[in-house]
Amino acid sequence: MRQIVRILLFLVSAAPWAMARGATLSLVVLLMGAALLGLSGWFITASGLAGIAGIGIGFDFFRPSAGVRFLALGRAAARYGERLLTHDATLRALAKLRVWLLEQEATRDAWRLMRLRSEAVLTRIVADVDALDGIVLRLLLPGLAALVTHLAVFWTLGWLVGWPMAWAILAGYLPFGALILWQLGRRGLAPSETAEAEAQTLRRGLIDTIRDREALIVRGRIGAREDALLDIDRRAREAAKALDRAERDAGLLLTVLVTSVAGTALLVGGWLVGSSATGAAAAAIGVFVALALAEALQPLRRGFAELGRMAGAARRIGADIAPVARLRGPSATAGADTEADSIATGAPVLALRTSAIRLDLGSGEAAAITGPSGAGKTTLLLQIAKLLDTPLRDGEPAIAVLGRQPRDWDEAAFRDAVTLVPQRSALLRGTVRSNLALAANATENDMWAALDAVALRETVRARGGLDARLGEGGSGLSGGQSRRLTLARALLRRPRLLLLDEPTEGLDTVTAAQVLEGIRHALPNAAILAALHRGWGHSVFGHQRVLRLPPRT
Repeated sequence: MRQIVRILLFLVSAAPWAMARGATLSLVVLLMGAALLGLSGWFITASGLAGIAGIGIGFDFFRPSAGVRFLALGRAAARYGERLLTHDATLRALAKLRVWLLEQEATRDAWRLMRLRSEAVLTRIVADVDALDGIVLRLLLPGLAALVTHLAVFWTLGWLVGWPMAWAILAGYLPFGALILWQLGRRGLAPSETAEAEAQTLRRGLIDTIRDREALIVRGRIGAREDALLDIDRRAREAAKALDRAERDAGLLLTVLVTSVAGTALLVGGWLVGSSATGAAAAAIGVFVALALAEALQPLRRGFAELGRMAGAARRIGADIAPVARLRGPSATAGADTEADSIATGAPVLALRTSAIRLDLGSGEAAAITGPSGAGKTTLLLQIAKLLDTPLRDGEPAIAVLGRQPRDWDEAAFRDAVTLVPQRSALLRGTVRSNLALAANATENDMWAALDAVALRETVRARGGLDARLGEGGSGLSGGQSRRLTLARALLRRPRLLLLDEPTEGLDTVTAAQVLEGIRHALPNAAILAALHRGWGHSVFGHQRVLRLPPRT
């Protein structure tokens, strides 16, 4: 529940005035509904009594009927405005929540960012944020409006009809209504959360099946996958049925409660009229208002039924937006520093001081890191690239770029100085030109030179040149070609320090050697650090620049 409260506070603070206007109109709708039925009950009873008494010709029919019409039209207009404003405010708040959530994710380390690229994670985040709209629309606003309406009606009935009538309605609705809704929320907690979880699992399963359908057909697994999806769908439907059953039972109890409170109000009104404490027309107000207050409870039924769904979404979102340490950027004054001010005089481009590595890498120098899988090569590159926290060694930084720890750099200046090419190629749907243009505002000649450096010129030219189209994720190129296109994009940035994670993976020996030579030729003054399983004996590195990481224990 703490996560729900936290998300609720965020949503309210994201659009406070819009929420306030929506809450005001929600309250106006309920108050005008109660006033409409109360006035109608009084008007019908009073006009009937006037007719029985033979004084109907002297009864004022016009002002009460005008009041009824005003309340009816005003309630319809307020209902329209309430729906418009509350949904608009909720959508604005959810949009800010999505942006804030992605901003929080962007401050996390590289492992979380790579996980965020998964369609499963993005689908879950979108579905969870969508599930949170009920916190405002079905819980907060109708709950506040119902509470304030009951209190306002209590004081008004006590003044107009009598306090016994006011207490009878308040004591009937508030405790028993709250008990019914609490039981509904408790009973629907598990099925609503299960239904949402299974629906998300089914959605991801369908996406995976469509994406992998060819492989599943070849392996003869399409039938088994279909059976698994049908089983997930069955569980989701069973949970939805259990939730609907709980909601229908609660609806029945609320109907019984409304009938009981209205009957009690009728009995109390008869007693008040019999004891001459109030008139029959005034007593009718209490009966009709008791019926009108059912409108305050019914909207809460769906909200409490979906409490488990919202709680599960809030718990997952709350875990995602837990406070994280942002990568330290510049201070208010440091933002104006130039890159030259950030470079210590005479410092190597890269200095490493770990238990396994001691390395000083200057301009124009290159080094290779090798070792068994899991030895920490990728982790080290991510730490150098300011994508993972940098450890300290005996109180001193284990990593320094141009004389400064990565965390002490201005973010923009650091990204200009350091470029990392990870193992996983990141290409977009579009042309070869548009993918290369992501790196820098390069000319066409620069792009061709970068493609030539990674032995990709002829391949691109054969496909139609720089305007050749690529599919989603760079589809249309082989794995090795995609990797080389990513390398060409990195060369266009012309960094001071180039970090390469398995740059020759998937390439034959001849092409791998050409790519390493081309990178060195394209960036003659850059320091290059590459993590390699093979090819580390290339002359670009030299035997004295090959560092071997021991296996992790």
